[in-house]
Amino acid sequence: MDLSRFFLIILARHRLILLTLIVTVTTTMVVSLLLPKNYKSVATLVLTHKGADPVTGVIMPAQQNASYMATQLDIIKSSRIALMVVDQLRLDQGEAVQVQYENSKSNKGLRDWVATWLVNTVSIDTSRDSNVIGIGFTGTDPIFTSMVANAFANAYQEMSIRLTVEPSQKAAAYFTEQLNVLRDRLEIAQKKLSQYQHEHGIVDVDYRLDVETKRLNDLSSQLIVAQAEVMGAVSGASDNNSSGGEKNSIGRNPMINNLKLSLTQAESNFSEISQKLGRSHPSYAGAKAEVEKLRAELNKYIRVATNTAINQESGIRAALEEQKIKVLTLNRARDELLPLVKAVEGTQQAYDTAMQRLNQTNLEGQSNLSSVSILDTAKIPDKPDSPKLLLNMILSAFLGSALGLGVGLLAEMLDRRVRSAEDLVDILQVPVLGIMKRGETKRTRLLQLAWPRLIR
Repeated sequence: MDLSRFFLIILARHRLILLTLIVTVTTTMVVSLLLPKNYKSVATLVLTHKGADPVTGVIMPAQQNASYMATQLDIIKSSRIALMVVDQLRLDQGEAVQVQYENSKSNKGLRDWVATWLVNTVSIDTSRDSNVIGIGFTGTDPIFTSMVANAFANAYQEMSIRLTVEPSQKAAAYFTEQLNVLRDRLEIAQKKLSQYQHEHGIVDVDYRLDVETKRLNDLSSQLIVAQAEVMGAVSGASDNNSSGGEKNSIGRNPMINNLKLSLTQAESNFSEISQKLGRSHPSYAGAKAEVEKLRAELNKYIRVATNTAINQESGIRAALEEQKIKVLTLNRARDELLPLVKAVEGTQQAYDTAMQRLNQTNLEGQSNLSSVSILDTAKIPDKPDSPKLLLNMILSAFLGSALGLGVGLLAEMLDRRVRSAEDLVDILQVPVLGIMKRGETKRTRLLQLAWPRLIR
């Protein structure tokens, strides 16, 4: 079928097409006037980006990605939000709702049934590059629609706070349990450390070790001096007149020095007498006896000084060995004490860290800050949102036109007519020798004026 035949069919069936259009438009207008008026209220929310969290100080990531917005939309249309709206508005206590629930014969509970109806009725409007969310609700009662829309906005704002607070509260409970365990461990470690210090008499092992080490060094120095004293005393005892013993205790002893001086004088006097007098002379015997007496006393005092130096060296050596054992014992005690100290310090550090995290999570758990802000509350609509009469009439005109064309073509297919020479050729399969024209009617003149020659 070419375009000219199509327009001939439209021209021939114009009454049927026009009738179909009128019926469609009239039906749409009647149905639109008879349908109940629905009102829509919209509450506008905005998701704010706060940067650093005021409680924890942590820099929050940007909340502008598509997944974040999709997650928020799923939260708004969740059954938990709807149940919060049901409880907030007490929708399950209305008699009309209970009657509708009984008539629905649903297996769900009343609250769940109302929540499901709210989720299916609520609408969410978002923009692609915007953090603004519109929560709309449609119904026949304008006051009720505004109440439900505002209830959804408030429930979503409260839910955003709960989603932030509830994990912190659970974390706080966990840290509280861990603190109790760490406190017990710390008490046990401190008890072991205190018991060990009490058993070994250690107050400050490092300070005491330094003191005992210093004393050990002093004893070592004293032992060296005492050994030198012993060596000098022995050499002084073997040779009373030698100068090597003058630097030891014998050389510094005033009694021995006095005796040496007296002995020297006595020997000098004895030498003079022995040169002048004979051995039988009483002065010779007295001088000799004086020398022998002084030498005997000098040897006696030297032996006493030597024994004293030896005893002193032995005492210092014994004290040095005892001090060595004490220092070694302190070193061993420090090595045994070090793990206990580290255990106490590690447990204390873990306890302090857990306490710090507990304080932080407690602050987060008590926070009522939300990243959702209500930009505009839902107002009571003064005009119905549907049915839209003008839009329905325009759409019905397009639909009626398409439907009328379809009905006209269907009628032409059921009742085929010859409307041009091409139809005879197609039907009879014979050539057309000529065309006899009747007097031109008004319709023919309109057709010739309306359509170009090429189409005709």
